[in-house]
Amino acid sequence: MTLPLPHGQSLTLGGPTLVMGIVNVTPDSFSDGGRYADVDAAVFHGVRLVEEGAAILDVGGESTRPNAAPVAADEEKGRVLPVVAALARRVATPISIDTTKARVAAAAIEAGASIVNDVWGFQRDPDMARVVAATGAAAVLMHNRATVDPELDIVADMLAFLSRSIETALAAGVAEDKLWVDPGFGFGKTPEQNLVAVRRLGALKALGRPVLLGVSRKSTIGRITGQPAAADRLAGSIAAGLAGVAAGADVLRVHDVAPHVQALKVWRAIEEGRI
Repeated sequence: MTLPLPHGQSLTLGGPTLVMGIVNVTPDSFSDGGRYADVDAAVFHGVRLVEEGAAILDVGGESTRPNAAPVAADEEKGRVLPVVAALARRVATPISIDTTKARVAAAAIEAGASIVNDVWGFQRDPDMARVVAATGAAAVLMHNRATVDPELDIVADMLAFLSRSIETALAAGVAEDKLWVDPGFGFGKTPEQNLVAVRRLGALKALGRPVLLGVSRKSTIGRITGQPAAADRLAGSIAAGLAGVAAGADVLRVHDVAPHVQALKVWRAIEEGRI
């Protein structure tokens, strides 16, 4: 399926799993601790990720780690807009803006982004769906919870939440083919529920939308492997990502693009029985 995007771009989904490379323009990211908070460093990193095989770049200016300080919309725009604009001039790869704020999303799309990655699935900012509809952008709708409930049927909750998100998007005029869903690994879930979210990822296919999975360097992987430092969780991230691909993931959101691209090539060759 070829998905038309703003700025004359397009993206092919439904074939080999795509890799989305993460560009954190934050001083307090859980994974890289501000390593790419400088505009030049962030742009250099984004270009390198494309060279390594990223099909999409995801630029974010507000950390979503637990207990992270909230960022005002103007400050978030100040962080991401120069990076989005510079990357849009340097690469042909579609750019995603990772934000929950409609004002940031609108400005980023104007600057060159063509996808909105909303970790609250259009259920926090009431204007987000309208912005996406008006601009023709695609959107990733992620499952999230404000509180963790160990007794919850997490798959049922994901399906109910994401169904509401899709209904909100369609009611605002977003074309259905512009919507993707994300189980929200690491967001409002126990470690055990995170594992269920990957193992049962195929259940989200009932929603009829492509599935994006972001497990890279997450704390659950650190808990399983005994690796307290996020940067030391690459092997575990690849293992979780491939499990997600086997369960139906169409896109993997990752920090380490080149190793994931290599792993996906080998996994696909084995699955298809040809090189």
